[in-house]
Amino acid sequence: MPPCTGAEPLESHRPRVIVTTDGEEDDRCSMVRFLLTANDFEVEAIINSSSQFHWVGGKGWNVFHPASWVKDYIGFYSEVYNNLRLHDPNYPTPDYLLSNWKVGNISASGEDEIRTEGAEWIVKILLDDSDSRPIWVQAWGGCNTIARALKIIQEDHPSRMKEVAAKLRLFLIWEQDDSYQKYIRPNWEHVNIPTIISDQFDCMAYIWRKVLPNATKTYFEADWMKTHILTGKGPLCAAYEHKEWAFNAEGDTPAFLHAIPNGLRSVESPGWGGWGGRYVKTRNNVWMDPDPIEGWKHADGQRSIHNSWSKKLENASDPKMQAIRTQYFKPIWRWLDAVQNDFAARADWCVKDYASANHPPIVILKNTPLDLEAERGKEITLDASASSDPDRDRLTFRWWHYAEAGTYSGGELPESNAPKATITIPKDAQPGDEIHMVCEVKDVGSPPLTRYQRVVIHVKDH
Repeated sequence: MPPCTGAEPLESHRPRVIVTTDGEEDDRCSMVRFLLTANDFEVEAIINSSSQFHWVGGKGWNVFHPASWVKDYIGFYSEVYNNLRLHDPNYPTPDYLLSNWKVGNISASGEDEIRTEGAEWIVKILLDDSDSRPIWVQAWGGCNTIARALKIIQEDHPSRMKEVAAKLRLFLIWEQDDSYQKYIRPNWEHVNIPTIISDQFDCMAYIWRKVLPNATKTYFEADWMKTHILTGKGPLCAAYEHKEWAFNAEGDTPAFLHAIPNGLRSVESPGWGGWGGRYVKTRNNVWMDPDPIEGWKHADGQRSIHNSWSKKLENASDPKMQAIRTQYFKPIWRWLDAVQNDFAARADWCVKDYASANHPPIVILKNTPLDLEAERGKEITLDASASSDPDRDRLTFRWWHYAEAGTYSGGELPESNAPKATITIPKDAQPGDEIHMVCEVKDVGSPPLTRYQRVVIHVKDH
């Protein structure tokens, strides 16, 4: 069993999540990683849905993978479950996951009229007034089962719409059918449900070879994947669908990476950035990708493959456009070495005992609030010296200024590679500016694992 660390129990930090999936091959790859990450979430539901790409009756590439694939993958998970629990007792039981697996609206692209078991299950969760904590509902495929659930609430419980909206969070991997525009946007968007509609995810999908920086590609190529994920890691990892041993695609993974409690606090605002990307508000409480080029405008209607900036940039041959493309995907790829090493460690947990595997460091700040106020010109100390590692590995530290996440526009503040960092609030900062300082702590285990704490400094006047 893991040693007692004295840290606050994980239970208090685990986000509630609902996954809806159209079962494409990259969804199935994402599901392997999701199940290995299930200890960090309260998994409320896994629900089959359809999309504009895959539905029951679809032909050729549009064929719908039988809904039972989810049950199959939970079966693979059950074979490594006891070993996973050696590393974290928060892994949910296979029976629990099976009891929360339901089939939603799958009969056609965008079909949201049938009251399916999956839609009714989402309704039950959203209407449960015994728990008001946020629920992250992820659309790995279309939004139609989510739309059907929200329709049921509007039709049967209209007085509770605002209550539901207050705890609902949406993360959409594109809008993979028309149900968001057709129903959710006109009926729910005005009540300010935090909604991320991601295009950045595509750098973890089928085009990764074209768009990732060369140093990052190492973690996706055949040698790395075969060694760390695909061989000798048990039946769940063996089910991972590769392309000649290399990474194929996990386009849906950013939807849950965004909510993983790694210390980056990304769930506090889509604009803060984290493993699932960084986004800008476009209308109401809807967040999309930062503009790659000044003058490019977000689509007012459905955001999908036909008008994706990712697809517009995918085959860029001009060096200037390639540089723009690299910058466009940076909100995700900047973290991918840590993301992949995290995946590799969890693959080890499937087959190794606790002493033989690596586990992430615990980043603890000392006399350093997560949110603090400071005057211009003031010197402040940020202290992560109380951090520890459950395997007693040596730790390295990096305090760095996440400039894109804040509002201070005067350039990046200096980095520090010590547990304690002293910074001076710039004199040209404006009252009300936010400065985001990230403490990145990495162990020297194999694979090396990274966790964080983010300190948000609010600049005030004298």
